[in-house]
Amino acid sequence: MTNILIFGGAGMVGRKLIAKLRDAPFAANQTITVCDIVTPANPSAGVTYVEATLTDTAALRGLIAQKPDVIFHLASIVSGEAESNFDKGYAQNMAPVWEMLEAIRALNALDGYCPRLVFTSSIAVFGGPFPEKIDDEFLCAPQTSYGAQKLICETLISDFSRKGFVDGISIRLPTICVRPGAANLAASSFFSGIIREPLNGERAVLPVSTAVRHWHASPRSAAGFLSHAATLDSGLLAGRRALNMPGLSATVEEQIEALRCVAGQSAVDLIDAKPDAEIAAIVAGWPRDFAPDRATELGFEAESTFDEIVAVYLEEDFAPG
Repeated sequence: MTNILIFGGAGMVGRKLIAKLRDAPFAANQTITVCDIVTPANPSAGVTYVEATLTDTAALRGLIAQKPDVIFHLASIVSGEAESNFDKGYAQNMAPVWEMLEAIRALNALDGYCPRLVFTSSIAVFGGPFPEKIDDEFLCAPQTSYGAQKLICETLISDFSRKGFVDGISIRLPTICVRPGAANLAASSFFSGIIREPLNGERAVLPVSTAVRHWHASPRSAAGFLSHAATLDSGLLAGRRALNMPGLSATVEEQIEALRCVAGQSAVDLIDAKPDAEIAAIVAGWPRDFAPDRATELGFEAESTFDEIVAVYLEEDFAPG
């Protein structure tokens, strides 16, 4: 029996991960428990849902006390909110990871409990000035509170793993695009919005220049990263437990061209350029392109063109009104 716990599993990436785990289970017998602040409107069959916030230390420690074999930590508040609300960002993005690791360490001291932990980090751990492509040797120097919070968590997971309390791996996700559903408070939300909304016949706001370049992967790839990380031989990491995930570097103009290819100029005409200096400043501090050799050598895969990313959205999530 393999027991799986997903913190933040009611969100979009969590739902994709659950579908992936059901299609390709880790074991013939597995259980999945999701902890999130809400239960999805259409909960997945056979999944146990626990409504709780990770700032509820008693609830968090109670779930760890069940000794899941694999823990996925997806929960966080997003980049824009973490930047605008400093206290909330650290309280929700950093403190619960410490509490989770301490709960695991306490059990480890009793009976050697040592689960696989997969943590969703972010390319926001990097800050400029950037080289043309960020390789696996580039230093982490975040320029946002969100990036700092993610980097602190990465460091904690690496140290607790070094001490043998947990078997952790942090995966630095690209911006996940095209995200289905409503826009969220992430500064990167517009990257999905300028594709999703026009495909649904709705207007979209573009707050940055079309020359802006960014690093993307689809929700399908994100679920693949997570499931692959959960079964990866951590000995292959050689003690470096944070990985840059593969993805696709594309300009906003290239995104728009992919939209034009599938939906025509009428869809592109629904994009309204409305410069937002605050969002532009945040995005300017993010990396634009990567050479994620370690991850690709370890078997992680993503799309190679933005047309593929749009095709994934149309296949899996597009629901015309």
